[in-house]
Amino acid sequence: MIQDVDLKHLERCIELAKNALEAGDEPFGSILVNSNGEILAEEQNRVSGGDHTQHPEFALARWAAQNMSLEERGSATVYTSGEHCPMCAAAHGWVGLGRIVYASSSKQLAQWLNEMGITSTSRVRNLSIHEVIQDTIIDGPVPALAEQVHQLHLQFHKK
Repeated sequence: MIQDVDLKHLERCIELAKNALEAGDEPFGSILVNSNGEILAEEQNRVSGGDHTQHPEFALARWAAQNMSLEERGSATVYTSGEHCPMCAAAHGWVGLGRIVYASSSKQLAQWLNEMGITSTSRVRNLSIHEVIQDTIIDGPVPALAEQVHQLHLQFHKK
């Protein structure tokens, strides 16, 4: 269930997605929050350099593996502007991170891209987090915030 604190953290993710867009990258942003509500790390998309593994959720999973105990990881929450792709969901599961909260879903993104006439060139299938990992609390999408993410993707693809 989405709480007010979750909305605050998701709004920060959208700010990071805007930063990625301003840097010429696809608009995705994520944060890692510990069980006390402290933001431990923030990341934004960095795939424009050609390395398509430079997703913020993947970077946060690597950071968590290097800087947190397994117990700390399990009680942490990853907030993100867009639902984890299969690569990021797998990384999240492999390092044992806890809850995931996202503003917009992969299904929504696929629909938005379709509406813009953009066909995916990715060889990776569009799967929901639930299809990749198990035993993880997952909350999202959040309709009011998803529309903000939609607008960022419209801006990115109009360039």
